[in-house]
Amino acid sequence: MKPFLSAAFLVFAAAASASEAAAGQPAGIPWGDILKQAVNFSILAGALVYFLRKPLSSFLKERSEMLRKSIDDAARVREEAAAKLSAIETRMARLSDEVAGMNRKMDAEAKEEAHRFRDAAQAEIERIRIQTQVAADQEVKKARLELRREAAALATSAAEEIVRKTMTPEDRERLVRENIEKIGEVVR
Repeated sequence: MKPFLSAAFLVFAAAASASEAAAGQPAGIPWGDILKQAVNFSILAGALVYFLRKPLSSFLKERSEMLRKSIDDAARVREEAAAKLSAIETRMARLSDEVAGMNRKMDAEAKEEAHRFRDAAQAEIERIRIQTQVAADQEVKKARLELRREAAALATSAAEEIVRKTMTPEDRERLVRENIEKIGEVVR
């Protein structure tokens, strides 16, 4: 403020001397008017500086603080975003490892499941083969038994036919007698 007052005093002094000098000269540059306006301007500027210095400095300080706070907030937000980005990148890196691990695990489980299915299918095939073999064996036994029955029936009927054709009434009597004698021996 002192330099301003010094400058205002010099302007005022120059205006006063110019006004004295201008009082003797009738025409030309109106130094007196210019000097008055300069003095008025200086007074007005000095008064504005004097009265507005504190509000203006406090406004500028507040504005400066607000800008500093905004810069600090922006820096903090930027750091938080960088930290989040780093965490996301880390998770993404781990995610690809996790996906690869899951793929390996699924491949191993699929192979194991395929082995289980193959083993189960082999066991089922073996069970069906055994059942089929047992059923076939039973059918063969049935067929043999049926064949034996039929062969026995055919043999009996063939033997009966042969006996009828070849047996005479004398042979029948002889057989009856022999059987009666055998029965008599057993009874005695």
